[in-house]
Amino acid sequence: MGKFKRNQRIGGLMKVLSDNPNKIFTYNYFCNRFKAAKSTISEDIVIAKELTNELELGYIETIAGYSGGVKFIPTLSKEYIKEFLYELCIKLSSEDRIIPGGFVYMTDILYSPSIAKNIGKIFSGCFKEYDIDYVITVETKGIPIALMTAHMLNCPLVIIRRNTKVTEGSTVNINYVSGSTRQIQTMSLSRRSIKEKSKVLIIDDFMKAGGTAKGMKDMMKEFKAEVVGIGVLISTKNPQDKLVNNYISLLTLDEVVEKENKIIIYPSEGL
Repeated sequence: MGKFKRNQRIGGLMKVLSDNPNKIFTYNYFCNRFKAAKSTISEDIVIAKELTNELELGYIETIAGYSGGVKFIPTLSKEYIKEFLYELCIKLSSEDRIIPGGFVYMTDILYSPSIAKNIGKIFSGCFKEYDIDYVITVETKGIPIALMTAHMLNCPLVIIRRNTKVTEGSTVNINYVSGSTRQIQTMSLSRRSIKEKSKVLIIDDFMKAGGTAKGMKDMMKEFKAEVVGIGVLISTKNPQDKLVNNYISLLTLDEVVEKENKIIIYPSEGL
């Protein structure tokens, strides 16, 4: 195969970086892949950086030093996030989503790859400045958005189980009190899942009183891990005093009025 033209190199470079967000690639990697000099690759990266900035696709960061290189950090513009969350609220406020008991059906939303990917980008943008080692969630509905967040941050996903599985080996088990029902429930996590003193990000799909999130925080204490942030897709307006603080919620569920077939939900303030 002959030498690649500049537009081919830049297209290939962007493909590699965007498919592997927050992963550092050395200049030599691209030199070998595109059969080009380091100075040529440097010029290509400058062009790619300008392109991503102009199109608001994210930004390309160069890391100096012997072990340095280049990585792509995906972001979404404030305008795009606002529009995306607004459209998400429209979908979630459809009256046919009301489930008896005042619940909202949202499984199809959570398991939509394109929606989960955008949610992952939003959360990764919110917590990109932390050196996160693991993204943590509890089974099961929060898994897709947690997985996409982990992908965008280039770190492993760890799933806390509600019941002990023999295939997990030795586990840590804790009891926690559900913030909404006040019932005692159990969480389980394999001892091999997380290294001690790691930095972790908790991601979940829904928060009412914050009991599950607090349970996950308490679980992390067993591993001497630092919880650097909590992100949830939807939190309820009430109760206002949650069992955890300093969390980021993308959407706020104000009320579900079954008699009127009405769901009141809107983007959270401050995003």
